Parts: sequence; C-alpha cells; structure tokens
Amino acid sequence: MSGAELRVHDDALRANTAWFAERTGGRLMAVLKADAFGHGAVARSVVEAGATSIGVTSVAEALAVRASTPDVPVLSWLNPVDADFETAVRAEIDLAVPSTEILDAVSRAAARAGRTARVHLHVDLGMSRDGAAPDSWAALCTAATLLERHGTVRVVGVMGHMSCADRPDDPQNARERLLFSNAVRTARRRGLRGFTTHLAATAATITGVGDGHDLHRIGAGLFGIDPSSTSDVLVPTLSLTAPVVVTRMVRAGAGIGYGHDHVVDRATNLALLPLGYADGLPRAASERAEVQVRGRRRRVVGRFSMDMIVVDTGDDRLHPGETVTVFGRGAEGEPTVADWARWAGTIEHEIVTGIGPRVTRTHCGAEPGHAPAADTRETDSDGDTDTATATATDRQEPARA
Repeated sequence: MSGAELRVHDDALRANTAWFAERTGGRLMAVLKADAFGHGAVARSVVEAGATSIGVTSVAEALAVRASTPDVPVLSWLNPVDADFETAVRAEIDLAVPSTEILDAVSRAAARAGRTARVHLHVDLGMSRDGAAPDSWAALCTAATLLERHGTVRVVGVMGHMSCADRPDDPQNARERLLFSNAVRTARRRGLRGFTTHLAATAATITGVGDGHDLHRIGAGLFGIDPSSTSDVLVPTLSLTAPVVVTRMVRAGAGIGYGHDHVVDRATNLALLPLGYADGLPRAASERAEVQVRGRRRRVVGRFSMDMIVVDTGDDRLHPGETVTVFGRGAEGEPTVADWARWAGTIEHEIVTGIGPRVTRTHCGAEPGHAPAADTRETDSDGDTDTATATATDRQEPARA
C-alpha cells in the first residue's frame, strides 16, 4: 500500500440515494457496476437509503452483490454468450438479454438448473452498442414468448438506454422515447405481459426526459456525479489523501520529472506524494492539476509518474508524513473529482472508477446505528398509458425464479 487513502463518505452516498428515491417515487435501481463506481461495498447502504433493486454488468458482479443483499432484486446486463448463466439463475439473478443467442443460452442454463430464468429484454435505441437492434427486436420477443411457454424463461422487464439524455433539448431524446414505446408495444403484441419498463439512467432522471416508466437505473448520481450538469443537489462521495514522502528545496532552473516538462522559475519547495497514474491519477492532468496543502491549493508540477507526483509548495516546507488532499467534497476549497476530470479532459466517472487497489479504502460517515461496511471489493420509456400495467408485486418482488 502507498499510504494513500480513499475515504467513502457513506452519509453523502445515502443522501444522494434518498434524493433519487424521492425523485423516482421509490422506483430506484441502484447501479453498482465497476465495484460501485470504485466505492466498494455499499450495497447495504443504498438499499437502506431507498433503493429497491440493484443493477450491475457481469454475473460475477451480481453474485458479489447477492452475497451482501440476499433479499433485493439484482439485474446483470452485460454478459457474453458463454457466461455462467446457470449459477446466476440458481442465485436468483435477473439477466438482461440483447439477442436470441444469449436468450437461448440463458434458457438452456435454466433448464439445467431446473428453474425459470427471469430476463429483461434489452433494446438498442440508437447507441449501436448493447441491446437488440430494431430489426431483430420482434424476433427476440417472439423467441421469448415461446420460451415462456416452455417454462425456462419469464420476461420480467423491457429496458433501453438513452444516448443524449444529458442534453434535454436534443431531438434524439424524442426519437428514442418513441422507439422504446414501439418496442414495448411489440413485446405486448407478441404475447408478453406483466413486465416492468426502464429507460432512464442518471441524466435522463435528472432532466426528466426518461420519465414515465417503472424503474430508474441510477449509477453516477448516487456518487455525486450529474452527467447533465443541470442540478446542484448531489453531494460528492469521495476524498483522496496521501502522505508526503520527502520534501526538498530547489533553485531556480531546476527541472522536475521526465523530460523536464516543468522547470521552476524561482527557488521553491517541493513535496513528493506516493501516487501516480498506476493509482488512477490521469497522466493527462500533468501540469494542470492541483492539490490542497495546509488549506491552500498548490500545483502539481512535472509529468506524472507511475508511482509519484511532485507538488510545488512555494514557501511552505512540508514535513514527511504530512497529509495532502488530492481531491475531496469541495466544502473547504479542496479540488474535487470534477476538477480532476476537467484537468484531464475526461469525465468524473473515469476518475472515480480509476483509483487503483494500492489505495486503501475507508468507509466513514455512516448514520447512527449503521456501522460502515467492511470493504469486500464488490464489486442503467415513454410507452403507452398502459406501460405501467406491471403490478406492484412485479415491481418490488425479489428476483426469484
């Protein structure tokens, strides 16, 4: 371990979750993919704060979440055709299905397990990535209907994902809502009934362009990230600190790091921190990033190395072991994840999911009576008015076969 510490502020996570639970009327699926966006074991926290189900990508992620939340529906939506669907079905994991090939694989796995697999049919609305293409959607629905009759699958959801929800005035949003509405009608015409519909992720929920369906899949927003940049209610959930390893004074003209990208123009003090791009600090932020030292922002100078960065502390000579804030919640003027994303020319999601395993994770700020979870490294329509015909039982029941 490097001595660096990533603090997960459970109180902020719970507050964000509660806000989305209220915004969605309790129809909140907490998306905890990529080890909960780098936050670790937070499944219990989000459920206690109002999430009614959990979404992840792989079967492996779903099984990790299932271990800590045995009574909460869990959906896995990105798996290859040879994924361990049998284990998922036995563990009562819902599975998203974007093709007839994967539908057949899930059906065969369910038959081997002697159970009925719960599936969400996934339609591509224009992103050209996951989900069934529009010209194959009807065939997927027909195949699912036949397998329902055989008892190996039960369609419990229809899902899509919007490409431009962070821009609420983009006309693509209306097109994709219409495509999803048509997809839902097609599923019903093929004989499928009683399924939930879910279209909106974080941006579509905040802007409202994905409203009108049974679930909202919220990932980034739980962790204080608003992809639409239209709200001011979300609270950052991470703080990253690191100890000073060594300090030194250098004279004017001294070069710093590889290539001497930075040459100091005056005598100054430098502090070395044991964090680098191997720990998730983006190399693209070199010569732009800042950290907080003794209540003041100080510039990170020179090219980022794999294991270390150098801070110009000016007239302040720091002490070895002194703590430097790399980013935090911004309440005391420290840099935030949003600042680091801007300096690196990327998005906040990449910063929070990129912090590496050498950095110690600590959960803090749990509500009274809720001990912070031990970090076990746990590891997203506008339809017709009858879209909401799924019963309350269908919406809330655990993911049981």
